Amino acid sequence: MTLNDLQSPDFQPDVSFVIAAYNAEETLARAIDSALAQIGVTLEVIVVDDCSTDGTRAIAEGYSDQRVRLIAQAVNGGPAAARNAGLAAARGRWIAILDSDDTIYPARLLAMLERAEAAAAQIVVDNLDVIPFDRGEPHAMFSRQELKRRGVMTLADFIGSNVIFQSTFNFGYMKPIFERAFLESHGLRFDETLRVGEDYLLLASALASGARCAIVPDIGYVYHLRQGSISRVLEQSHLDAMLATDSAFLARYKLDAKAMAAQRKRTRSILEAGSFLTLVDEIKKGSVGGFLKTAIENPRALRLLRMPIAVRMRRLVRTADVN
Repeated sequence: MTLNDLQSPDFQPDVSFVIAAYNAEETLARAIDSALAQIGVTLEVIVVDDCSTDGTRAIAEGYSDQRVRLIAQAVNGGPAAARNAGLAAARGRWIAILDSDDTIYPARLLAMLERAEAAAAQIVVDNLDVIPFDRGEPHAMFSRQELKRRGVMTLADFIGSNVIFQSTFNFGYMKPIFERAFLESHGLRFDETLRVGEDYLLLASALASGARCAIVPDIGYVYHLRQGSISRVLEQSHLDAMLATDSAFLARYKLDAKAMAAQRKRTRSILEAGSFLTLVDEIKKGSVGGFLKTAIENPRALRLLRMPIAVRMRRLVRTADVN
């Protein structure tokens, strides 16, 4: 690939990486470098600066590699709007979303594109390494054997995994790549009204639109836990947004029996989580009456109080990050 190829309006790389960045000066270069290090594929890296107040924009502008492009947002619109700006500018056959504080391994996209071709898939997901807060040894987010056994991920699988408090990690943490033509033909974009759950909704909508999602069981994406995310504890407003999003999703798409059963389970978990948050709030206020009222209205929420506090809080934080 030559400089003339990159500058040609007809050039179509295999993959367009879209990195939405806001005050990401500490981690952005690491993310960009990991994208540029991909082997066996042609690519471009689109960094969308969402009105950062630190050196984020300067870092992106500092790359002499012509594969890196910067889009500077005029106003701060949040991650969904930033990613949509990247999608609009993308030229690749495939779209890969890369968070500005994460990285990927060099052979990731080659393995995913080969899997897509073999499975005739329009979406591909893979396994993730999790880097702890203390930067200790990484560990796999999912069992490789389980992912290999599945082979593909259905809409029912995806919705059923995204049940609050069911597990520490769920399939909502996966970072899919999408065939750009499929997104375009179905008018799929990130919902810019959402600050929570925009990733979940896009993948669910693509699956509901008939996309086939293949799984690469090997680890390609590196999810870096950051101490700063501890403040992103789940709030009632997040749960309200999930319910509203799911309602709009159900109004647009007709689900089969398995997906609908999974959706009912997810909805129950969101309602129970709301009751749990209310129980905790009533305990903090010392309101016995309020506690009893909530417990009577949703007795299933009481079982969540038996969950160890440390585990419960970790799941609350991670649910807020993904769903």
